[in-house]
Formats: sequence, C-alpha cells, structure tokens
Amino acid sequence: MTATPPAATLLILSRTDIAGLMKYDDYVDAVEAAFRAVAEGRAVAPPASALHVPGGSFHAKGAALLGEAPTAAIKINGNFPGNPSANGLPTIQGVIYLADAADGRPLAVMDSIEVTINRTGAATTLAARHLARADSRVATICGAGVQGRIQLTAIAAAAKLERVHVWDADAARSTAFAQEMSARLGLDVRATADLGPVRQSDIVVTCSSARRPFLTPDLVRPGTFIAAVGADNDDKSEIDPGLYAKSVVVVDSLDQCAEIGDLHHALAARTVTREHVHATLGEIVAGTRPGRADAGAITLFDSTGMGLQDVAAAHAIYRLALAAGVGTRLSIG
Repeated sequence: MTATPPAATLLILSRTDIAGLMKYDDYVDAVEAAFRAVAEGRAVAPPASALHVPGGSFHAKGAALLGEAPTAAIKINGNFPGNPSANGLPTIQGVIYLADAADGRPLAVMDSIEVTINRTGAATTLAARHLARADSRVATICGAGVQGRIQLTAIAAAAKLERVHVWDADAARSTAFAQEMSARLGLDVRATADLGPVRQSDIVVTCSSARRPFLTPDLVRPGTFIAAVGADNDDKSEIDPGLYAKSVVVVDSLDQCAEIGDLHHALAARTVTREHVHATLGEIVAGTRPGRADAGAITLFDSTGMGLQDVAAAHAIYRLALAAGVGTRLSIG
C-alpha cells in the first residue's frame, strides 16, 4: 500500500520578514558562493526573459544551485520607473518562488524588493574587491535612488572611502541622499550638480534609469573602477560605447549582458565584440581569471542582475526563516 504523501505547505515571507533575517554581509556571502558555483559547474543560470508593456516591463529570472540540498528559484519583477512620482510605488516590485530542485516541491514565495536591492549591491561589493584599486578613496554615485543607496553601501564594504559625490538628474534627490547616507555610513557624502567629480574619482557607480549613455571617455581617468548597474533591460544605457571599448570588462553573465546590459549597446555600436569581455564575475571569484592586473587600467563591471543571485539569497533566507520560525505557512496540498 502506497503511503499518502504529507500535505504540501508553502512558506510565505514578507519584505519585513526578510529584512529581519538577512544582514548585508549575509547577501555578500551567499552571492559569492553562488558565483563560484556557476564558474565550477554547480549551478544553472540562464539569461533573463523580458516582457515590455507601456510604461514599464516585467522580467523573469531563474536559476538553480546544484549539489547537496539543490534549490531553484524564479523571480518575476515589474520595473516601472515612473512609479515613485506617479503612483507612490517602488520602481521594482515582484516575488521570488523557491523550490526543491531535486523533486520540484514548492518551498516558499517571498517578496523580491529587499532581495533585489541587496543582492545587486552584493555583486558590486565582490566586483570592487577584485577590480578596484586598493588605494581607492574617492567615489561618485550616479543615481540617488534606492539602488544608489545600496551601491554606496556596497563600495564602502570593499574600499576605505574618504569622500563620495552623488549626482542625480533631480538635484533635490542628490541633496537628500547626501544627508541620509552621510549620517548612515559616517562618510563625507556631497551632492553635485554635474558629473565633474567623476574626473577625480577612483570608483564610479552608474545606477540610473537613463536611456542614453552619459558616462563618456573624457570623464573617466586611468585606474578607475566602474560598476555599471542601471542597464537591466535593452533600452537602458549608461556607458558610452567608446568608454566600454577602453575598459577591461567583467560581466555577471556574458549572454545576458549581450542582450540587455551596456555590452548590448557597445555591440550594436560595433566598438567591441563579445571577445572584448575579460571574464565573468564567477570566473574572477573562483580564481580562474585574474582581476585587476594593471593599476592604470579602467575596469568595468557590467551588472545586469542574475537569477543566480536571487536563488542564492532566497535559499539563505529560507533556511534562516525555518530556523527562526518566521513566515506564514499556506497549505497547497
């Protein structure tokens, strides 16, 4: 007689639940392990899929971590840049579905906002550790939104910053950012009305919703590390193709960056080929490719955000939630 399987339940985790479970360093550890896993063939990480609608888009990103206790996750996010001003809503909203990758059992559904913010920053921390100069002290953040805040946290976790400039198309946002982040991180953060401070910066992060490139070769000095974060769909662009061609490029995913990252626009402009890319972040983390080798080189991390990062973070959150008894159980059997 076949035994009746136990009733299936799904753990539901809110953004508040997640914020109480994971610290920023936990995201960095989880994402680092995941990039190493994909470089060593212990993960499945296909490119994202996109669906465009008037005013925004939806992205589906999936990945699986293999080995002992394999798990898979699929994240569906809506990205609507006009939300904050028009609707009083976040630009990015969505959910992550986590499943057992050995037998397909649903494990959890969780809010994606907190995860997306932090796992994106975590990748920048890892890239900066390997690609920024050790003596980097001055940074410029281009984009004073939610992602700009976590990006400053990200580079501050990798470099001993002494001064940070923040630029945004909305000057009031830059001022608010400078005041908030100065107090939060104990750093000298200054709002700037233009991109002039980029010329004196060791690290530059672009995390805007720009549709046209604004970071040009004349702005960036030798030895700079650039984290290009904003181009997460094929109509967003921040890095001038000529600057891309001058840089030592590391991507999170070669295929995905060729479809939706700043690499996509450099390829379209024919300033580079795919062979221009030096390495993936996974290869750098795993030590199979070198990071910065020349103090005078411009290094660039093309970050489009991977399902790999989501599954790593979601798996860590799920384990912490089980241990702490956090979340709401929903019967689905």
